[in-house]
Amino acid sequence: MTTTNVASAVNPSTITDSIEELSIIIAAQDLTPTMMSQDFLKFSGIIPKEWELSQQPVLNPNLAQLNFTNGVGIIAQPHTITIRESLGNRKVEELAIATVAAKYIEKLPHADYVGLGMSPKILMPFPDNPATVREFITSSLLGAGSWKKIGQAPVQASINLMYLLDRCQLTISVSEARLQQLEQPPIMAILFSGNFNYSVSPEGNQEKRLAQVQSFLDNWKNDLAEFRDIVNHKFLDSDPGNAEQFMGETSLFPGQTL
Repeated sequence: MTTTNVASAVNPSTITDSIEELSIIIAAQDLTPTMMSQDFLKFSGIIPKEWELSQQPVLNPNLAQLNFTNGVGIIAQPHTITIRESLGNRKVEELAIATVAAKYIEKLPHADYVGLGMSPKILMPFPDNPATVREFITSSLLGAGSWKKIGQAPVQASINLMYLLDRCQLTISVSEARLQQLEQPPIMAILFSGNFNYSVSPEGNQEKRLAQVQSFLDNWKNDLAEFRDIVNHKFLDSDPGNAEQFMGETSLFPGQTL
């Protein structure tokens, strides 16, 4: 893989402000969607009582999904709960999901925790030069090759990368995306999706596993900062921004789990 042409392929003057979202994924063997409801979250103190739903919740044995008017979304599936939030133009310190995740773990100390994931996403729209998106992935990241010239249309590609950090495993995927707008044509974009994957050691008692998952959660700010640095200085060589005009109450990024 070569990155020598990244700066020339991605001209910061053609990029609108980026859109960011962060998800925290808690994994435990005995977590079930039936444990998740607005009443449970409020009565247990996991979320403030004044939080209001932005739409009807989904509650069934395989999936529980609650979206709130402040932009926080909670999705429960068998063995995982995902708490996600769009950053908008707020500071990292203003985000609520780490507090919600910490309270959830605190209120369920006897869950059989097996891991925790920090999943940041950065969407870079290119409204003025949509061809740049495909060129960046197929030329700057993948380099030259006759494999590109098969068929009648330019090849589409996505890339999955895996890194071993000193504290966890990091995976990053880079793919094309379409940013939908109300009553306007979609905008082509580059989507960077990351996952800092922390695994709880099976050795030790429940108290030690609980302490482990709590310590993993403490890394969330460092993980987000490192992901931003990797995307903006290793891939794009540009500064991050935000695109509030594209933000809504629902996630721009389909949910992903561990």
